[in-house]
Amino acid sequence: MAKPDGPSILLLGGSRHQVPAIETAKRLGYRTVLCDYLPDNPGQFSADVFYQLSTTDRQAMLRVAQDEGVSGVLAFGTDVAAATAAYVGESLDLPTNPLAAVEVLSEKHLFRAYLADHGFPCPRHARLAASVSVDELLRAAEGMRLPVVLKPTDSSGSKGVHVLRSLSPSLVADALADAAGFSRNGLLLLEEYIEAGFPRVVGGDVFVVDGTVRFWGLMSCLRDRGIGGLVPVGERWPSGLAPAQLDAAKAQIQALVTSLGVRFGEMNVEIIFDRHDVPHFLELAARAGGNMLPNQLSDIAGVDLVEANVRFAMGETMELSFDGVSAPGAYATYMLHAQRPGIYRGVELSSELLAHLYRRVDYVAEGSHVGALGDASKALGVLFLRFSSTAEMEGLLDRIGELVLVHID
Repeated sequence: MAKPDGPSILLLGGSRHQVPAIETAKRLGYRTVLCDYLPDNPGQFSADVFYQLSTTDRQAMLRVAQDEGVSGVLAFGTDVAAATAAYVGESLDLPTNPLAAVEVLSEKHLFRAYLADHGFPCPRHARLAASVSVDELLRAAEGMRLPVVLKPTDSSGSKGVHVLRSLSPSLVADALADAAGFSRNGLLLLEEYIEAGFPRVVGGDVFVVDGTVRFWGLMSCLRDRGIGGLVPVGERWPSGLAPAQLDAAKAQIQALVTSLGVRFGEMNVEIIFDRHDVPHFLELAARAGGNMLPNQLSDIAGVDLVEANVRFAMGETMELSFDGVSAPGAYATYMLHAQRPGIYRGVELSSELLAHLYRRVDYVAEGSHVGALGDASKALGVLFLRFSSTAEMEGLLDRIGELVLVHID
């Protein structure tokens, strides 16, 4: 338990997937100061001190950090507060990555522009105001190859993201309204869809130490085509990449980390290999992945990534090397989710799946009203699965829709 007069850490966000960071900081002896604008966030019940304030309000977070005399700041698993953490860190000379780099990684239009300007593979794209008309969007799409993707520039968890395979004005209008609804900064991004050569998006987390990636947690994403296939519903390891593809992904990630001047920390990655086997960044975020992805990678590699996030934010260090391949067995997570809105009546798991289940985390109680999985915030829970081999894992994942039945009234 943290002592009241021990070193303090400011934690930005107290959602369900951020609670492990709060609990880990307390276990390490730190006094935990939490900020979250939601009055019902679960993290407040674990933290030593709680302020109900928006983590996007940089000046408010700076005042809290000064008043509480914190020695570190961590935005665990959140894009929204990553730049705030860097701002507070730079203002108070605390351990942090460069604010300019974090801002590039947190805003999709800045990220695409940076990739294009620095020689990284990048699709044709256009930045648009969220107030743009349908006609203006159609003009911006001229010369782009269909399909195109429309997304808010500052959202995460696939919120407001739409793949447009036609530019029917009615389809565009609906997508535009939804994307604009998830935009805080009033900016949208329109870009060409990258046709994949490798069948899955490569996702996962890496961890940087002194500017070099030391932990390679590259996996591949599971999708539910029944709800559009945009939102990841799990991650599998090994990824299934060929050695040459894995090397190419690693080279691109390290090159971007070096170019941006990233010093330390966990980073969430999404990459698509195109039909010419060229890796394209969908995202490199300056934060840990959500839905307990660090926990999954910790299980695989035997390294506590949540602890690493806390220690490095406080200016400490720890050993966490992992080459991404040297671990036994195979692992997967699967997000429990609804394909339609209704009342959640529980989940039925087959005996075949239960034989591989080693952890289950429920987010939603039975009897709750739930929505279809339009973004990661709609997850009902997470299943953690372990297998003796990749072949065994693939055989089960190919049929997981039959083995997990979510009951919705």
